[in-house]
Amino acid sequence: MAAEPPVIPGAGEARRWAAEELSKQEYRDAAPSWLDSLWRNFLDWLQSLDGSPGDAAPVPSPVIALVVAAIIAAAIILARPRRNARVRQAKDVFERETALAAADYRKRAEAAAAGGKWGDAVVDRFRAVVRRAEDRGVLDPQPGRTADEAARALSVPFNSESVRLSRAAATFDGIRYGNGVAGSRDYQEMVELDTVLDAMKPATAGTGVVLP
Repeated sequence: MAAEPPVIPGAGEARRWAAEELSKQEYRDAAPSWLDSLWRNFLDWLQSLDGSPGDAAPVPSPVIALVVAAIIAAAIILARPRRNARVRQAKDVFERETALAAADYRKRAEAAAAGGKWGDAVVDRFRAVVRRAEDRGVLDPQPGRTADEAARALSVPFNSESVRLSRAAATFDGIRYGNGVAGSRDYQEMVELDTVLDAMKPATAGTGVVLP
C-alpha cells in the first residue's frame, strides 16, 4: 500500500498543532522561563502570518511545518531532563545501585567532611543512621523508603529523638533532592544523632518497653 502524502499545515493549523502539543502539562512543568519567551515570540510570528496579503511575502507552508517541528523537538529535548529530575524526586534514602553497610557510609561521610564536602557528608551520615537501624532489626529493609518515612518509623522506638529525626530527614531531602546547602554544624548534628541512636535501646511499638 502506498504511503499517504505528508500533511502540510497552513499558518492557522500549524499554530493550533503547536499550541496543543506545547500546552501539555509536562512542558509547562519542565519548560524554563526563556523557553516560555521563545514560545510567545513564536506565536506572535505565526499570528503575523495571518496579516493582510500586502504586509509581507507569504511564508511557504513547508517552512511553517518545519519550524513547528523544530519548536516541538526543542521543547521535548529540554523537558526530558526536568521530567527525569521529577522522577528522581521519589526521594529514596539509598542509591539503588549501591548497597553499603552503616560503617561504609560513615567512612564516606568522614572522608567527605574532611574534604569540606558537607552536603555529601550529611547525606551519607543519614544513610548510616537508616542502615544501622536496619542492621539492628529496628527497621525492616525496604527498597524505596524515603528519609521522611525512615524518620517517622524510627520515631516510634526512639520517641525521645523524634524531633531530631524529623529535622535530619528534612535536611537530607533539602540537600539530596533540593537546593539546600550544608555546613559543618549540619554534619555535626547528624553525627550526634547517629551516635545517640546507636547507643540507645529501642522501645517496642506503642508500649514504651525497651527492647534488650
